[in-house]
Amino acid sequence: MLVVIASYGSANDRHLLRVVTEYRSMPYATDIVVLSNAPKHLGSDITVIVGLPNKHPWSLPFGHKRIFADRVNDYDLFVYSEDDMLITERNIEAFRQATTVLQDDEIAGFLRFERLKDGTRSYPDVHLGYHWDVQTVRSRGERTWAFFTNEHAASYILTRSQLQRAIDSGGFLVEPHEGKYDLLCAAATDPYTQCGMQKMICVSHIDDFLIHHLPNKYVGKLGVGEAEFGAQIAKLVEVAREETQHPPLLSNHSTLKATHFSKNYYEPIRNDLIELVPAEARNVLSVGCGWGATERRLMLDGKKVVAMGLDPVISACARARGVEVIEGDLPAALDQLRGHVFDCILLSNILHLVGDPPAFLQSLGCLMSERTTVITAVPNLSRLPVRWRAYFGKDVHRALGNFARSGVHFTSHRTVREWHRGAGLEVDCFADVIPEQVRTLCAASGGTLAPLLSSEIVAVATLRH
Repeated sequence: MLVVIASYGSANDRHLLRVVTEYRSMPYATDIVVLSNAPKHLGSDITVIVGLPNKHPWSLPFGHKRIFADRVNDYDLFVYSEDDMLITERNIEAFRQATTVLQDDEIAGFLRFERLKDGTRSYPDVHLGYHWDVQTVRSRGERTWAFFTNEHAASYILTRSQLQRAIDSGGFLVEPHEGKYDLLCAAATDPYTQCGMQKMICVSHIDDFLIHHLPNKYVGKLGVGEAEFGAQIAKLVEVAREETQHPPLLSNHSTLKATHFSKNYYEPIRNDLIELVPAEARNVLSVGCGWGATERRLMLDGKKVVAMGLDPVISACARARGVEVIEGDLPAALDQLRGHVFDCILLSNILHLVGDPPAFLQSLGCLMSERTTVITAVPNLSRLPVRWRAYFGKDVHRALGNFARSGVHFTSHRTVREWHRGAGLEVDCFADVIPEQVRTLCAASGGTLAPLLSSEIVAVATLRH
């Protein structure tokens, strides 16, 4: 086994020593190489290579690729990781066993976990728009596997044949770059994003494929806890057992590249949207429900809430909160709601992700009356910081507005108003989300700068008479 570890600076040196000790304890013939920007003294059995592929400090992880390629015929397994990832013998053995049942273009992958002070785990990779692609659930041997859309886990393992396949693809030995992931993360995800292979997680034996991120630095800041993670894993296993189709609400969302503009599956309670729900509204439809925090809050306020879930996996979290969830794609969900009329329909950060926003809104018309209030929130892609990045920033920003490339429609106040008019709705007012740091500036402008500075466009609409 060849292990290459990226270790920039000295902040993680105590974690690096713990990681190296773990590898030394394993019953394999193991060579360890540490890449660093400065000398490190780790013992005579550790090779330390000092230097960066280019002047950017985040380029360091890319240095492992040439080392792997030069030694492709000398080892059975190739392990890359950052210096705070505690890969264990249990992980290695699970990977070896998985390789005997996975297909040639599938790589057994891992997820990170961190420990809270009470010993429970949190899962930092599970955040924002990252989610389980329910359409990839499959059986390999006696185990259940699925693809998680966040391929970054600061590490990966390849067999010799997988490494050779990655090299032959032309996407492995490349210059430091960024795309779907930033420069720091791209090196650990290229085997999946650039080499024609897919990272698959064994959800039926998930503990074998979890790796401790030793700093525990994201606890309470990023990710989900054991209850939410466990509910998703249980649902994945159930889906595999049922062997039936479970289409998500949005067919394109698993390939979406612009993660920061996608639907947040773990959206916090949106009190700003809840305040826009009319006090007299008795029943609310939430279109594109994630884990159900906002929907649960509406229920506690005395509203009858029905939700169109993003997919059956995240819907398991919403159901655990007591939310009534309708599953399936839009036609199936509408069929299940036939005959229902709602006082309020909430679309939180979903409309800019559908292929035809006016048609999507129009399809909901059968659930409306002239008294129905439609509340729509979308990210403001016409604001100045996004426009700046679109001209000078990453490819993912330059692709915004090109739905075929990014999976995201360009949004502005004018666009949102036109979408609603195309569906027979009239926007009565906008209640945009203004970041705290620019509220004074917006107020001083009398609101004229809000379209250029707001982070979200929130429209309140009703049927046109």
